[in-house]
Amino acid sequence: MTSIFKKIIDREVPADIVYEDDLCLAFRDIQPKAPVHILVIPKKEIPSLQELSEDDQSIVGRCVWVASQLAAQEGLVNGYKLVVNCGEDGGQEVPHLHFHLLGGKKLSLGLV
Repeated sequence: MTSIFKKIIDREVPADIVYEDDLCLAFRDIQPKAPVHILVIPKKEIPSLQELSEDDQSIVGRCVWVASQLAAQEGLVNGYKLVVNCGEDGGQEVPHLHFHLLGGKKLSLGLV
């Protein structure tokens, strides 16, 4: 079954895309948990952190770097969170690896 994120990558579902390159895509979350809530996803279909292979290191590194660049672009000078949920017990809702960039307000130790 194709995930919603794959459909966004393939432009089958619209999204507010803020960044794209050959390895990753970033778009605004439709149910934001903070004033800035951007999802950064690899274009390669990786179900979760548990499914990473050694070959995926450059993709994950790229996604983290993109998140840091987007944080600067969004003016998150006082800080931000970069969150990855892994598996059902970890709160992962979409079976496609993704990074939540959250900021724009004081965030607690929890998700937001």
